[in-house]
Amino acid sequence: MFRSHLEPSSRRLSSPWITAATLMALLPLVGTGALVAQDIRPQQPSPGRNYSPYPQETFPNRVLFGDTHLHTSMSTDAGMVGQTVGPEGAFRFARGETVTSTTGLKAKLRRPLDFLVLSDHAENLGLAPMIARSDPRVLADPLGKRLHDLVKAGKGYDAFIEWLNLTAAGGDKGEVKNAEMKRSAWDFVTSITDRFNEPGRFTTFIGFEWTSQPGGNNIHRVVVFRDGKKRVGQVLPFSVYDSDDVEDLWTYMERYESQTGGRVLAIPHNGNLSNGSMFAPRHQRDGNRVDAAYARRRSRFEPLVEVTQAKGTGEAHPLLSPEDEFASFEVYDKGNISGAEAKTPDMLPYEYARPALKLGLQLEEQLGVNPFKFGLIGSSDNHTALASTAEENWFGKASIVEPSAHRWKDVLIQSQKDPSLSMTAMDLAASGLAAVWARENTREAIWDAMARKEVYGTTGTRLRVRVFAGYGFSESDLSRSDFAAHGYAKGVPMGGDLQRSPQGKAPGLLIRALRDPEGANLDRIQVVKGWIDAEGKSRERIHNVAWGDKPSRRLSADGLLSPVGNTVNSKEANYTNSIGDPFLQTFWVDPDFDPNQRAFYYVRVLEIPTPRWLAYDAKFYNLKLPANTRLSSQERAYTSPIWYSPS
Repeated sequence: MFRSHLEPSSRRLSSPWITAATLMALLPLVGTGALVAQDIRPQQPSPGRNYSPYPQETFPNRVLFGDTHLHTSMSTDAGMVGQTVGPEGAFRFARGETVTSTTGLKAKLRRPLDFLVLSDHAENLGLAPMIARSDPRVLADPLGKRLHDLVKAGKGYDAFIEWLNLTAAGGDKGEVKNAEMKRSAWDFVTSITDRFNEPGRFTTFIGFEWTSQPGGNNIHRVVVFRDGKKRVGQVLPFSVYDSDDVEDLWTYMERYESQTGGRVLAIPHNGNLSNGSMFAPRHQRDGNRVDAAYARRRSRFEPLVEVTQAKGTGEAHPLLSPEDEFASFEVYDKGNISGAEAKTPDMLPYEYARPALKLGLQLEEQLGVNPFKFGLIGSSDNHTALASTAEENWFGKASIVEPSAHRWKDVLIQSQKDPSLSMTAMDLAASGLAAVWARENTREAIWDAMARKEVYGTTGTRLRVRVFAGYGFSESDLSRSDFAAHGYAKGVPMGGDLQRSPQGKAPGLLIRALRDPEGANLDRIQVVKGWIDAEGKSRERIHNVAWGDKPSRRLSADGLLSPVGNTVNSKEANYTNSIGDPFLQTFWVDPDFDPNQRAFYYVRVLEIPTPRWLAYDAKFYNLKLPANTRLSSQERAYTSPIWYSPS
C-alpha cells in the first residue's frame, strides 16, 4: 500500500496526553454534550419518569466529516483519461475499505468518512464506461463515435480536451445525444447510491455536478438531493447542455421540489477559476445588476460555498486583504479553468468568499436581501473516486496525478493558448473536507445542517470547531458542563443570525477548537469580521483571539502575533507536536461593534506547520524537487459566518 510506512508513530508526537479534567471539559465540543459528566453517579429512575436525561435533547451533538464533491469513472473528464474506479469503489473507499486505484495502487483511508456525495458531471454522465464497452448507443452518435475512437486509440487525454473545449464553447456541441443513455446512467447512479446508504453508520447522497463554464470561466455547482431514488429518479440531472445559466438551474431545482415534494440545494465551487464570474453582482444572461428576486433565489438554493478544494483555497486573496498574513494560503490565480484567459486584478473581488460575503452586506443594504449569505465548507473535487485529503496519503486530483515519482511535474489541464496558464500538479493541494454539526448520521440530519449552514470547512484535517454568538454570554460559560445546551439556548451557532443588539450590548463569541486526534496541535484561533461602515463601504479585520504556547507568545500593540514556529523536518517528512496547544478556547467580544452596521463574523483556526504532500512524495520516492517547492503548510478550518443585522 502506498506510503504504508507513514504511520502516526513516524510523526513523533511529543505532547503529553490530555488530562482527564481537560477531556471532560471537551466533551461538549466533540461529543454528546455536557450532561455526560453528570452521569458518572448512578441515578435511580423515579416512578413514571424517563430514566435517561437525553430524550428531550434536540440540538446537534456531533461532528460528521465528509466529501460533497467527488468524481468517479462516470464523469466524462475522469473516465476518458483512464480513470477506472466507479461509484462502488468510491463508496467502499470512503467507508474505510481497501480499493485498488486506477494506477494499480492499494488505497485505504486511515479513518472512514461519515458521508459522501457522488457528484459526477451531468454532462454525458456515464459516457466513459460506455465507451469502454463500445456501447452501440455511443457509436450511433457522431461525437460519441469520435470520442470513442480517440479513447480506444490511447488518446483519452486528447478526447478529454476536445470535449472540454466543445463544452466551453457553449450550447450542446459537447453532448452525445441519446436520451436512453442518459436515463440508464442516472438509474445506475441513483440505485447504487441508495444501496450504500446506511443510516447511522455511513450516509450517501445522490448528487451531480452542473458544469457551466462559459468562455472557460468556472461557475460549476454540485447539486445535492435530500431524497432517495424514489423521488430523485423522477428527474434527470440538469446539464450545461440544457443551459449554462445558473438561474435556469435554480428553476430546475424549484420544479423538482414542487413536483416531487423533495428538497435540493446547490454548492458553488471555490470561485478562483471563474475569472470574476462566480460572485459577480449581475445576471448572467443580460449583464444587468442583480435584483431582490435573484438574491432571494440564490440565498435559498445556494446556502453554502466550497471554500477550499484541490484546485486551491478560495477564502481570501493577498491583493484584496493585504493586512491578512494568511491570505495567500494555497492560492491558485493563473487564469480560468481551461487556461483560455489570464487572471487580471479586477476579477479577484468576485472570486473569493470573504469579499463576496462583504459584497453581500452591501447588496442587502440596497435590495433588502443578501444573495451571498452562505456558509463555508471544504471538499476534494477529486476525479479519482478516492476521497483522500490527508497530505501523507493523497491520491491526487485525477488519475493522471496519482502517486508516482514524476507526478510533481505532470500537467493536469494543458492550456491551448498559453503554457503558463496550464494547471500542473505543483499547483494542487490535498484538500478539503466538509464538517457538519448534526445529531444523527442520516441524509436528513446532514442535509438539514447544510441547509441551515451549521457547517465548516477544513483543508483536509479533522480538527473540531464550535462557535456560539449572543449577547448574554460570559467568560465563565467556557467551563460550563452544559456548554452546548447553553450555547443553543442563549445564542446562535455558526451559520446563524443575530438581530439588533440590546442597548449597550456587543456580540460575544464562545469559541472552542480541538486538534485532530491524529493530527497537529493548534497555532491560533482568529475571528474574521466584515462590516459596512458609515459611508457604506465594506471593511474587514482579523482578530487573533486565542493561541498556543502562552505566555511566551503575546499580541503586539497592533494585534499581531508572533509565528508559532516550525518543527517540520522536510527531508524526513515529519514534525513534532512540541509547539502549539491541543485545545484552545476563548470568549471574545467585538471591541469595535456599532449596532447600526451590518456585519458578519467567522472563525479561522490554524494548526502548526506540517509537511505538505510534496514532502511525503520526496521522502517516499527519494526525489530532488526544485528549490522553491513549498514542503510545509498550516492546515486550517473555516467556520460558516454568523451575521448581525441592525433591523
